[in-house]
Amino acid sequence: MTSTRTTGGPGIRARRIAVAAFAVIAAVGGVSALSGFHLPLREIDPQGPDVASEVVSAEIIGIRTFTAPAGLDVHADLEYGTREDGTLLTLDVCAPAAEALVTARPAVVSIHGGSWARGDKANADWRNVCLWLASEGFVAASVNYRLVPDVRFPAAIEDVALAVDWLRAAEQVERFGIDPARIGAFGGSAGGNLAALLGTTGDGPLDEGSRVAAVAELSGPVGLTAIELDADDATPWLRGIVADYLDCEPGAKLEACPQAADASPATHIDPGDPPFFIGHAELEVVPIGQSQRFASALAAAGVPVEFAIVPGGEHSIGILDAALRARVAAFLHAHLG
Repeated sequence: MTSTRTTGGPGIRARRIAVAAFAVIAAVGGVSALSGFHLPLREIDPQGPDVASEVVSAEIIGIRTFTAPAGLDVHADLEYGTREDGTLLTLDVCAPAAEALVTARPAVVSIHGGSWARGDKANADWRNVCLWLASEGFVAASVNYRLVPDVRFPAAIEDVALAVDWLRAAEQVERFGIDPARIGAFGGSAGGNLAALLGTTGDGPLDEGSRVAAVAELSGPVGLTAIELDADDATPWLRGIVADYLDCEPGAKLEACPQAADASPATHIDPGDPPFFIGHAELEVVPIGQSQRFASALAAAGVPVEFAIVPGGEHSIGILDAALRARVAAFLHAHLG
């Protein structure tokens, strides 16, 4: 495995210092100069527990049972955008070895979980997801996105949508040998919600803008309205993280929290949506009713959907063992090539 860091690290810090210096000069220059003021750039840089995987067990389970083969390339901390508040957005690209690149490979955007408030693209578990996808022949882009409490919905989905746009741009298409018509999304937990939103929001062809051609998501909390959480007898923990993400009172009715419907992928389903793979454990922390209703709604709209129920209580990529990896890979190959 080769790791390259063509942007980020010291380069980002140098730019941040330069921008800060420019801001000082602009302030000294008077009112006219202030009209060109920009906030200093800042990275999403989780520390301590915030960088950890949403798989809390120390056991070798799920994606941890994958061992990456030699020859995969990792391009770390590539910049895919900057937000108005100065947040610098980065992702890691994991790709098949350069000598194995073909003219146009399918790509998959990989979206970490963590209650929309924690997690990181490069923690050990999500780096393993990125490498696993690359080992399957996909160009994988593992993304960081803005987190609660710094932002609330819809900031995270806006960020991951921008990552799809970036991946589809001509520069990345040429650099990584991507087929821009064959981009999918994979996510777990809160990242599963975001992957599902990528699949169900937007209009038009699935090979343009931030649209994706296939979605695989695990353990996603995809129904965030009070009605759906009540139907699941959701725990105070789940209600609390949803309320924080939406910036609503826990249990608020739809009229008091309309963004709950906007943030729920089922709200946006239509027959033009891409095929879905949904995986969920029977007894895990996110109630299985979330995925059951979502799968039923997709099927009712005529959207191809494969629903895998896994025994036990592991969560998100904690259920992504060899058997489930084979099913997800087969699904992605069937719909992305």
